[in-house]
Amino acid sequence: MILLGVILVLLAGGAVALVATEESARYILFGYTFELNHVEMFLAGAVTAAALLLGLWLVGSGSRRGARRRHRRRAARAEASSRMARLEGEKRDLERKLEREHAPGDRLVARGSDDTVP
Repeated sequence: MILLGVILVLLAGGAVALVATEESARYILFGYTFELNHVEMFLAGAVTAAALLLGLWLVGSGSRRGARRRHRRRAARAEASSRMARLEGEKRDLERKLEREHAPGDRLVARGSDDTVP
């Protein structure tokens, strides 16, 4: 979208440069000669202005869309990072709890039914 906008802006700029450099109302473009009267020149200017405005709008909207996409991607990365940090914290807590439960000397020995106490 941005590329199309830049192309339209460049075409409009080229049209303005073509009109500004010609000394008469006769324009030669790609081997064709155009002689425009006042109404045709006005319409060509209106089309050029419309192309310029459309190109600028496309560049702006494409830039905003890209910025929104980057913002969403950055937010998703931050959310994933915080989720990962939270999970790692929970893992450390569970590992500590497991170490405390299985500490040497704290083990309980279960007696079977065939063991009798004298």
